[in-house]
Amino acid sequence: MRGPVHGMTDERADAAPAEEQTQEQPDQGLEHAVARRVRVLRTARGLSAAQLAASAGISPAMVSRIESASISSSLTTIQRLATALEVPVASLFRGAEARPSAIVVRDGQGAPVVRSGTARGHTYRSLGSILSASGPSLEPLMVEFSADATELPIYEHAGVEFLLMLDGALEYQHGDRRWELRAGDSVLLDAEAPHGPVRVIETPVRYLLVNPAGI
Repeated sequence: MRGPVHGMTDERADAAPAEEQTQEQPDQGLEHAVARRVRVLRTARGLSAAQLAASAGISPAMVSRIESASISSSLTTIQRLATALEVPVASLFRGAEARPSAIVVRDGQGAPVVRSGTARGHTYRSLGSILSASGPSLEPLMVEFSADATELPIYEHAGVEFLLMLDGALEYQHGDRRWELRAGDSVLLDAEAPHGPVRVIETPVRYLLVNPAGI
C-alpha cells in the first residue's frame, strides 16, 4: 500500500511570524565566488596550483587567473575543476547566490498542513522546507494525535524517515517489526517498507517527523 507523507520571512523586532527566514544577499560576483571556492578547496586539500591544473587538465596559468577572478570560466572548465577537487559543480558557485535560508519556527507555531490523517483526528504543522542544490533536502513536521483519533494509516515512500517522540506513547510498525515508542524515543527507518503508528497507547501523542522534501 502506498500512502501519503506527513509533509519565510525576515525576522523583525515588531513581529513574531510562525516561520522566520533569514537570507543574506550576495556581495560578490560569480567570478569572485568561484575564485574563492577554488582557492579554499585547493588549499584545504594541500594542492598547489600546478597540481590542481594537472589534475583538471588545464594550465597553471588558467588556475591562477580563475583564483584571481580575472576570467569567467567555461562550464567545461568548472566541471573539470569540480572533478579534480572531488566536489559537486554547484559547490564552486557557493557564495554567488544568497546564502542558504534558515527557518526559525517558534514553539507551538508552524504552518498547518492537510494530510490524509487530518480527517482522522491528526494535526500536522510544517516546520519549513529548504531545497538544497548540493545535498539532501528535508521537510520536518510536527504531528499530533488527539484523543479521538481513529484510523492510523500505514505509509510507504522513497528515502528515509526520522521520528522523535515528544509526548504520549504509541506502537509503531516498520515492515514486520513493532516497537512501543515513548517521549524521548526515536526511530530512523527505510521509508520504502510499510511503516506508521498502529496503536495509540497514551494521549495526547506528539512527535517530530522528518522526511525527504517533496515526497
